[in-house]
Amino acid sequence: MNPAPSRRFDVICMGRAAVDLYGEQIGGRLEDMQSFSKYLGGSPANTAVGVARLGLRPAMLTRVGDEHHGRFVREALAAEGVDTSHVATDARRLTGLVFLGIQDRETFPLVFYRDHCADMALSAEDIDGDFIGSATALLLSGTHLSQPRTFEACRAAIGLARERGTRIVLDIDYRPVLWGLTSPGMGEQRFVADDKVTAHLQGVIADCDLVVGTEEEIHIAGGSTDTLQALRRLRALTPALLVVKRGPMGCVAFDRAIPDSLDEGLQGPGFPVEVFNVLGAGDAFMAGFLRGWLKDEPLSQCCAWANACGAIVVSRHGCSPAMASWVELQHFLHNGSPTRRLREDPVLEHLHRSTTRTRRWGELVVLAFDHRSQLEEIAARHGQGEAAIRSFKQLVAQGARHGAGTHVGAGVLLDSRFGEDVLPSLTGKGWWVGRPVELPGSRPLAFEAGEHLAIEMRSWPAEHVAKCLLYWHPDDSQALRDAQAERLLQLQAASHATQHEFLIEVIPPREMLRDATTLARTLQQMYDAGLAPDWWKLPAAQSDAEWQDIARTIARNDAHCRGVLMLGLEASEETLARSFRIAAAHPVCRGFAVGRTIFAEAADRWFAGQISDAEVITDIAHRYARLVVLWDEARAGMSEAVSAIF
Repeated sequence: MNPAPSRRFDVICMGRAAVDLYGEQIGGRLEDMQSFSKYLGGSPANTAVGVARLGLRPAMLTRVGDEHHGRFVREALAAEGVDTSHVATDARRLTGLVFLGIQDRETFPLVFYRDHCADMALSAEDIDGDFIGSATALLLSGTHLSQPRTFEACRAAIGLARERGTRIVLDIDYRPVLWGLTSPGMGEQRFVADDKVTAHLQGVIADCDLVVGTEEEIHIAGGSTDTLQALRRLRALTPALLVVKRGPMGCVAFDRAIPDSLDEGLQGPGFPVEVFNVLGAGDAFMAGFLRGWLKDEPLSQCCAWANACGAIVVSRHGCSPAMASWVELQHFLHNGSPTRRLREDPVLEHLHRSTTRTRRWGELVVLAFDHRSQLEEIAARHGQGEAAIRSFKQLVAQGARHGAGTHVGAGVLLDSRFGEDVLPSLTGKGWWVGRPVELPGSRPLAFEAGEHLAIEMRSWPAEHVAKCLLYWHPDDSQALRDAQAERLLQLQAASHATQHEFLIEVIPPREMLRDATTLARTLQQMYDAGLAPDWWKLPAAQSDAEWQDIARTIARNDAHCRGVLMLGLEASEETLARSFRIAAAHPVCRGFAVGRTIFAEAADRWFAGQISDAEVITDIAHRYARLVVLWDEARAGMSEAVSAIF
């Protein structure tokens, strides 16, 4: 017997794709929310993210509006690794919105804004047979069975799936308000008995291979509020695997006749965690179950993964951003957690953040011109003020754009004090953008925003990276190290709270001896203090042995660290070229972030009135481009050397 042909996708998720606006004030009414976090939403979209994070290959089949929210949904899906080739843009409708809140352990208010929304315009004409046949499974959501147009689209997809041998999965996902059975303000109501809804669902379930729902959803699908009776009615319609979600009790699965007790089905025990937010747990459950079911894992394994994914998500704020990664899931299953409040488990939370990053970077070539005190000194020397510094930073930014050209991985370090007008022009353009938070020259470390760092960072675009420079030596006094570590932990907490990555730049004080162990010892001291930055920025290591020591220290403490950017310290181009050649052999070094080597001479001459704006731009572009070439050549030379050996 020939094996089944491989398929491009593991699952196509069809239906709702919207924007979730989650109230940030916990314990209050939705009426009293003051601010909201914006996330990707919609049950099938959430599940698509969930299965992508678990290592499957999902695609999305839906529509979004031709507006900002629609672009956000498309970009968010793509960033997670979800194929969006069949996410159509609807020029006449807006993307759906949902407002959600966490009021108490039993109350999770939500209001759907889905009247005439884009994903409900999905039609049979949007369904392509070859696309449906390119997936192992098609996931349908109950909401898209609620309206004639989308019901016909689902029926068309089911027919094509049956023809192409694609398995059909139904997440009952019953929301009475979306079937017009409650007032618009009753979005949190989960059950209203209705014969028409039951008939609609049963018309689809007969064609399904897997049906998943809560007990209430099984009730509406089976047409009975007795769970066993409802299951028996469904079993009379279909031989599909029926899975009942039971909240903290886990789940129970039925692949044959329905027994006399729910406990006689295949039991998937739940996990004892604190329920913080039930919204999204079912989508996570589905993602975990599909990770096993689509890979033909034992049913008990499918249930374990599903329940664990659901447990992780109920402990967090949000739906799609809370979905577990494969690494995180395995850690939880093998190690458990020391607390029922999983969002307070530092190891699990670090794994979640570091394994679900959506911005992927290869090599980075960063022009650092976040300097403040240095430029103030140069400007003052030539009788210039803050306005001139702002103008100069505009010129540096233009030079950076010219020098980078189309190089992937270009980036900047730029402050908001003098670069406020420049930052928007470099944001949302595919550049890596870092922003300093330290008070220049402070030791012990202080922040420019004082005690209001998190408030300051909350106003930043999500893609911006917090960068903190400090002077640290492993032989500093314990009191000084503790004071600096306390400040860095505040930065780490602010970064996590505002969902920004952060970079720690470490420079040993000039007056203290630096040897081949200084940087690695410094990093270890910071890790011991509980720090785990996304990035490090370090002076150039002077030897292969020193780089190896740095790499071992990072790998031992945080296998998911992004890596190290090498700083310049105003070194000459020739000196940097030598440092690049040493660093290029070590993957832990991800590129450079160099500033004064590139702009210092131009700054001095421009503030003195000796060169024009155009000459500054040209000079900086040339110097930046030269360093990019030197880095690329160093890395390419190392690759050629390795190829020659093998």
